Amino acid sequence: MKFENGQMQVKFHLPVFLRSEDMSLTRTKSKQKRKQTRTPITWKEIKRQKVLLFWAGVMMIYGVIFYYLPLAGWAMAFQNYKPQLGILHSEFVGLQKFRMLFSDVTFLRVIRNTLAMGVINLVATFVTAIVFAILLNEIRSKGGKKTVQTISYLPHFLSWIIVTGILHDMLSGTGIVNEVLVNLHVISQPINFFAHPGYFWPIVAFANVWKETGWNAIIYLAAITSIDPSLYEAAAIDGAGRWNKIKYVTLPGIKPTIVILLLMNVGNVLNAGFEIQYLLGNGLVQKFSQTIDIYVLKWGISQGDYAIGTAAGIFKSLVSIILIVLANQIAKHNGEEQLF
Repeated sequence: MKFENGQMQVKFHLPVFLRSEDMSLTRTKSKQKRKQTRTPITWKEIKRQKVLLFWAGVMMIYGVIFYYLPLAGWAMAFQNYKPQLGILHSEFVGLQKFRMLFSDVTFLRVIRNTLAMGVINLVATFVTAIVFAILLNEIRSKGGKKTVQTISYLPHFLSWIIVTGILHDMLSGTGIVNEVLVNLHVISQPINFFAHPGYFWPIVAFANVWKETGWNAIIYLAAITSIDPSLYEAAAIDGAGRWNKIKYVTLPGIKPTIVILLLMNVGNVLNAGFEIQYLLGNGLVQKFSQTIDIYVLKWGISQGDYAIGTAAGIFKSLVSIILIVLANQIAKHNGEEQLF
């Protein structure tokens, strides 16, 4: 506290236990402690946890049958696959289908669309979910908080058919958006949003944010509630306001959750969606609306070229694995939480 020009000024100093260096040191010590206190694997311990091990085995068998055995179908991508001949008797063509894919201008445009919409959706939904969870946590009324939270995650359970129908009504020439813009003299005549390719990606991002923000915020709210309340009390004693509490207590407290979810979602960048693009797309915006999944449907399944569809699926999977590994290595290099 000091006086300047006859006015008292108070400087807020972050307490020692809230500094990022000390928090990271605490996390490191806790990890070392967990490593030192691991229970040795003995027959007695196995018998004690036999129910858990049984269900873990069941889930592992389920995963092998329904997730790994179907990967044998990837062999179609390296064959001139004919359904009547089957995988075992179809002609082997090596990487020919992959060369056809990457020499196709349409497929390269589809990759651009998928990456663009995937990145936009990731950033928009990720940031809005964190901000919404923090703002919702600041509501003092428990009844009001529960009401807002319930209303916010209800759109998650709506079908994309219903959501796209709502968007069509809102953004049509006689929809509420055009009426408001015309009445406010922002535009002179209604805009046909679904006829302009430049509006398609923002519309898809807006739809994803509206539908998923409340649902994605649930896990951040759970992480916030696990923060020790004494940290907020200590910050309040030191003179911290709401913003400083959020900055120095809430955000560092949910940082491990943010990092883990970011690592998991990075691998879904190429899963930009299928339903909304397929339902909102039309001939006027086709060059910006098609994703890899729609390409597989049109060229791989509808036209019976299953090898092309399988090759596109393999490319999508490999890119997702590479992105997850790279993101995990970056997190490891920076000393953050990791997936593996």
